[in-house]
Amino acid sequence: MISTAAIIAPRAGAAFETGTVEHRDLRDDDILIDVKFAGICHSDIHQVREEWGSAIFPMVPGHEIAGVVAKVGDGVTKHKVGDRVGVGCMVGSCGECEYCKNGEEQFCVKGSVPTYNGKDYDGEDTLGGYAQQLVVSEDFALRIPEGIELDAAAPLLCAGITTWSPLKRWGAGPGKKVAVIGLGGLGHMAVKLAAAMGAEVSVLSRTDAKKDDAEQLGATGYHATSDEETLKALRASFDIIINTVSADLPMGTYLAMLKPLGVMANVGLPSNNYEFPPGAVIGGSRVIAGSAIGGIPATQEMLDFCAEHGIAATIETIGADEVDAAYDRVVAGDVRYRFVIDTSTIPSA
Repeated sequence: MISTAAIIAPRAGAAFETGTVEHRDLRDDDILIDVKFAGICHSDIHQVREEWGSAIFPMVPGHEIAGVVAKVGDGVTKHKVGDRVGVGCMVGSCGECEYCKNGEEQFCVKGSVPTYNGKDYDGEDTLGGYAQQLVVSEDFALRIPEGIELDAAAPLLCAGITTWSPLKRWGAGPGKKVAVIGLGGLGHMAVKLAAAMGAEVSVLSRTDAKKDDAEQLGATGYHATSDEETLKALRASFDIIINTVSADLPMGTYLAMLKPLGVMANVGLPSNNYEFPPGAVIGGSRVIAGSAIGGIPATQEMLDFCAEHGIAATIETIGADEVDAAYDRVVAGDVRYRFVIDTSTIPSA
């Protein structure tokens, strides 16, 4: 077994502890990664606090992982020692079903293996990236191109691919008007990516507090959704709306902002069901869509695009002893725009 220092959630809602966890010895297709940085995703908080149902403890969260290959298994061909790599939300899939064969491993019929708070096919609990090392199959490690610093690359492995997928699927680009609901960890990446794709981007946020930020990120429009008259004025304005917030919304009002044949792609996960008048969809042949992450090929495409266009996450780097406070700040919306843990600050056991 391979022992590594980690930031550990001992039980639901408890303060984090530092200690040692163990990973399997390298299989032929495994690589050992020296983790340098791990992003804090809001889903980490939901799972550590058991807001999405029962979880597996002790838990090491983290699925926004950036590091360097330290060792490779005997059969590894895709990576070598010293390579810059990242790991996202999954670390395994069957490799045999139609979705895996098409590079859509997140839809694996057998079930993709989550990076943490899950079980591998051998029954072992999975442990995430809030640690100094990680063992993973070479097939689920992404190449991080030169030109993106590892700390700012880490959130791309979740926040980046989560927003890239619907933008690509629904054709964001020149001549398209894209609105992004919410300017947080997901929203700020959606703005950067859509603008780089050539779309005209607007931000829909509750207040004007982030207007300057939105413009710096690439938005050319900004609208405070607390103003009902503003919302009415935006009817039939957008081809694509990316909804990044995990909150209940007046969906009828937002759907009315779509042009005919437009799409609202939801990547946030609210606790309650959405409700909307059917006429808001039928009348303009509009689409309400959901979007998960993306497969390994799409994630690599996104990373390469980001390197080509000089895109990375806007981050605040923290130490291992600041994670509890960072969780509270994320819930309060007090981060610009992603916390990233410097794993070198994790004390060795």
